[in-house]
Amino acid sequence: MIDTEKLTKHYYTTSEVAEMFDVSNSLIRYWENEFSSLRPNKNTKGERRFTVKNIEQIALIYHLVKEKGYTLDGAQKEIASKKVYYKERAAVVKKLNQLKTELAELKGTMEKSIG
Repeated sequence: MIDTEKLTKHYYTTSEVAEMFDVSNSLIRYWENEFSSLRPNKNTKGERRFTVKNIEQIALIYHLVKEKGYTLDGAQKEIASKKVYYKERAAVVKKLNQLKTELAELKGTMEKSIG
């Protein structure tokens, strides 16, 4: 799954997002049409600009459809019924990633003071 903590830009193009998930640009656009919650910004030229939140939504869709084998309809129903669950899960994963980083930093500090 994509670690959105490492994303540094405000906006990403369709090509960049497709590359993150190793899927085609057309699949990202198709999912945009199929999932009402996925609405990237568009610039004056009409080019899609995906935020980190959009990428998190795509990560969830990718997980359900590509990894879990859900149909699009099944994924839509799952997202609707589990919205709170997935939001809480994302918060827990974010916190765990923060703790992992802090532990790695602490380990490095301890190794320097011992060595």
